Amino acid sequence: MVFSTVPSVPRARHDRAEGVADDIDFEIKGAEMQFAEIELDPGESAVAEAGSMMYKDPDVEMTTVFGDGSEQYSSGLLGKIAGAGKRLITGESLFTTVFTHHGKGKARVAFASPYPGHIIAVKLDEIGGEIVCQKDAFLCAAKGVSMGIAFQRKIMTGLFGGEGFIMQKLEGDGWVFVHVGGSTVVRELAEGEELHIDTGCVAAYAGNIDFDVIRAGSIKSMIFGGEGIFFARLRGPGKIWIQSLPFSRLAGRMLSSARGGSGARKGEGSLLGGIGDLLDGDG
Repeated sequence: MVFSTVPSVPRARHDRAEGVADDIDFEIKGAEMQFAEIELDPGESAVAEAGSMMYKDPDVEMTTVFGDGSEQYSSGLLGKIAGAGKRLITGESLFTTVFTHHGKGKARVAFASPYPGHIIAVKLDEIGGEIVCQKDAFLCAAKGVSMGIAFQRKIMTGLFGGEGFIMQKLEGDGWVFVHVGGSTVVRELAEGEELHIDTGCVAAYAGNIDFDVIRAGSIKSMIFGGEGIFFARLRGPGKIWIQSLPFSRLAGRMLSSARGGSGARKGEGSLLGGIGDLLDGDG
């Protein structure tokens, strides 16, 4: 088993390799709140989730398209509707934004992560041309990457697998940038090797990974253990990206504190205490 942790380095840069198709220059900057800066040549494009842009050079033109942008200029209305429908099913917006460099020389555009975590850069042709990730993980990609859906074929996995029946599938040959919460651990599973993970901590996987769920121990552990009723069971061969801070866990703790739940300190003039008062109708 290969075990590695993605380092929290301030800068991580990739330079285009000469003669390699679908390669781009990019730099991932920051530590806990990262952003990806992509360098475009004339005529090159990047596609991103709506609302994720941080900044861009003036020569980079922004265009909103219906669907995922990969079929916008190569298919008709049905293709556009199909691409948009896939995004809607996975909980994303019907529209994506395409950024194209129409000037000379180099131009840059940057995209920021929506909450604390890491941005993982993945070259799809190096992992079989496909990665399956949680529904809100996609940040941006080189133009041409297709965003589809991945159904969980087992009923129990769909109901209790943390992401429901549907996850997001990214296909193509180029670079994709996936945002995961907190720190990131990468595991390589050999044939038949399995790993049990909290269902919300499964950020992405690639290869021939079999995704299933198992009970979290005894009935007592399931009810009082605090880890939920089921664990995700992933069996190799393939690669898994594990996140330490799922957004659902972060949001749940914030909401609990705002409502005066366990660990909240109300009555001391804190912002969370004030929000809790408003939610509870005490303000």
